[in-house]
Amino acid sequence: MSQALLLIDLQNDYFPGGAFPLPAITACVANAAKVLAWARARDVRVIHVQHRELDPAVGFLLDGSVGAETHVAVAPADGEAVVVKRHPNAFRDTTLVETLADIDSVVVVGAMSNMCVDATARAAADLGYGVTVVEDACAACDLEFGGKAIPAETVHGAFMAALASAYGRVVSAESLLAEG
Repeated sequence: MSQALLLIDLQNDYFPGGAFPLPAITACVANAAKVLAWARARDVRVIHVQHRELDPAVGFLLDGSVGAETHVAVAPADGEAVVVKRHPNAFRDTTLVETLADIDSVVVVGAMSNMCVDATARAAADLGYGVTVVEDACAACDLEFGGKAIPAETVHGAFMAALASAYGRVVSAESLLAEG
C-alpha cells in the first residue's frame, strides 16, 4: 500500500499570537510533528497543504502574510510537496490529485477539524483513497449555533465521530506510531 501524509493548514495564524488561534493547536502540532517524523522515517510521501486566502475581509491566512506560512514545527523539508488551496477541500482546484499519483491511502492531520480536515478527508474517501485521520493531531475552533456556544473540544469530537462513522479510520498519534 502506498501512503501519503497530508498536513493541512498548520499555519501561523492558528497559533497563539496569530489572527485566529485555535484552542488545542499546541497539542495538535506536537502530535503532527511526531506523525511527520514517522512519515519521513518510513519514506511516506509528505504533502503540506496551505490555505492562502485572497479576501482581506476574511482576516487570516492571507496570501503573502507571515500568518499564512507553515508553522516551524512542521515546516516542509527540501523535496516535500506544498499544495496551495483556496477552498476547504484540498482537492478542489488544486494539484493534489496529481501530487498523489501512485498513492492509495492518506493520513490526515491539521486544522481545522470542522473545516478543511473534514472536507479533505471526505473528498479523499469519495475519490477512493483509504483515509486515516489522526485525531489528536487535528484542532477545531469554537463555534456557535442556534444561539448556543459549542466549545472546540465538542466540535472536534463531533467531526471525528462523523468521519469515523463512514469515511475512514480515526486514530490517535500514539496508535498510528505503534502500528509501525
